[in-house]
Amino acid sequence: MDPVSDMFIRIKNAQKAGHESVQVSYSKFKHEILKTLERAGYLGKVERKGKRVKRFLEAELIYREEGPAVRGIKLISRPSRRLYIGSKDIRPPRQGGIVVISTPRGVLTTRAAKKEKVGGEIIAEVW
Repeated sequence: MDPVSDMFIRIKNAQKAGHESVQVSYSKFKHEILKTLERAGYLGKVERKGKRVKRFLEAELIYREEGPAVRGIKLISRPSRRLYIGSKDIRPPRQGGIVVISTPRGVLTTRAAKKEKVGGEIIAEVW
């Protein structure tokens, strides 16, 4: 199974169940994605915990009056089909929310990638 999609599914399920936080296995890439979601206001504090092999990430989940901050996640790039976009082709998401892009300058939202004029692999759309 794809580790990134597993992370997004864990976040979505934990939000629906009403948990305060979610734990996912550690990788630098997942840590960058969670930090991007934290900067965008979809997650609370993201921390790396544990030592060596037993490292994991713990992210606080945010709830608003109308419900959870993360209402939905659509995975766009998969291991079987990667989807890339150039900086000139970046458009805002249709449903509101953000699109997470992996660029040469790190994991960014569409707004930040457009500002820095870089493209990359589209990871997921979060609303």
